[in-house]
Amino acid sequence: MRTNPRTWSIAARLFFSAAVLSTAILFIAGVGLSALYRKAAESRFDESLGVYLRALVADIASPSEENRPESFDVGEPRFEIALSGWYWQITRLDSKNPDIKSSRSLFAARLPRLADNGIAAGVGGARKGYVTGPDDRRLRMVERVIDAGDQGLYLVQVAATTAPMESEIAGFEIALVITFTLLAAALVGSTALQLHYGLEPLRRLQEAVAAIRRGQGEKIAGDFPPDIAPLASELNLLLAANREVVERARTQVGNLAHALKTPLSVIINEAAADKGALSAKVREQAAIMRDQVTYSLDRARAAVRVGVLGNMADVALITAALVRTFGKIYRDRGITFSVAVKDRVRFKGERQDLEEMIGNLVDNAGKWARHAVAIEIAPVTAADSEAQAFFRVVIDDDGVGLAPELREAAMRRGRRLDETRPGSGLGLSIVVDLAALYGGALKLDASPLGGLRAELELPAAL
Repeated sequence: MRTNPRTWSIAARLFFSAAVLSTAILFIAGVGLSALYRKAAESRFDESLGVYLRALVADIASPSEENRPESFDVGEPRFEIALSGWYWQITRLDSKNPDIKSSRSLFAARLPRLADNGIAAGVGGARKGYVTGPDDRRLRMVERVIDAGDQGLYLVQVAATTAPMESEIAGFEIALVITFTLLAAALVGSTALQLHYGLEPLRRLQEAVAAIRRGQGEKIAGDFPPDIAPLASELNLLLAANREVVERARTQVGNLAHALKTPLSVIINEAAADKGALSAKVREQAAIMRDQVTYSLDRARAAVRVGVLGNMADVALITAALVRTFGKIYRDRGITFSVAVKDRVRFKGERQDLEEMIGNLVDNAGKWARHAVAIEIAPVTAADSEAQAFFRVVIDDDGVGLAPELREAAMRRGRRLDETRPGSGLGLSIVVDLAALYGGALKLDASPLGGLRAELELPAAL
């Protein structure tokens, strides 16, 4: 699967760029060193050929009486072996029929001229280059025109096979490749170690922020390098400001709740003193107003708490506590409550909100159950490993159940489907709204026990 380089992490970007640059630099350096070594090897080879050429020039300057080829001695046995790859040739240029003398190794063959191949003369009139020899082997040749005065004008050529030089260069290039490969691996490894050590403060900062998100800390603690410490300080200030805003909002919501509930309680109490129809109507409407105010204020408190970092609650412990409470409340009716926990999960949010959601659902199940209420807690398997984790609380009762067309209506605010049972009709709607605030959901379905099944899905803390 291809990934967009723009989404790569800083460590991946630094490692990739360092690896590519190091490899490119080593490659260029290797090519350059190989070229320099080849040039140096050619210079050494030309120097050795130049020694033989100077020996031949010396023999021309003081020829033997017969001036025969065997009278020229360069002190190298390979010039005496036929087609050995080592050759010399002397050509007299100032006669109509050029007189050519050559080493026995040429075996009646002739060497080509570098001048005919367009190779210019260097310092001192010498030419150096590559030619194809008698046996089609590649030869390195040096040649020079010698003016011997009265003795004539000569072209002296010395050539030798490049196999030894190429073998030496190949050996050097193999050693160079091995050395530079090991060096590249060492550089890449050292780059990885540098990144691991250099980015360690960022990883500690990430872990500290994650601990706050999980509820395991309130601020970023620890010593950080000078270039990271300001970021940690700013994050701590941001967290403190967030907590201050939340506390201020909670205080204001509490003050509003007190300011509204007290007058409503006074109205209800005053109306209770009169037994007339108007008083009954006032009590009824005031009670509805009180329930609506309570609902709205609870939702406002929940909305404030949702934005707080680090809140989390143990689902199994809270559910067990609620079951013990409702077990006592419905003891007279013989309702049994059972809890099955498939895996320990934690709610990513306020404990109070989780208690209110599960408590409303368990209370509702207890009201309608005949004999039993079963609760199951389990994590939700996510298709994407990077997606938000969720868990599910499933509450079943063996009551009369609820028709499919009435399930959606039961979750609407203030809707009571049975006026004979106590309640304000806000329980399920509170659960729906709270779950939605946290990104979860409530679903009603038929229960295998015969009654109603409530499935509450909420975000889990990692």
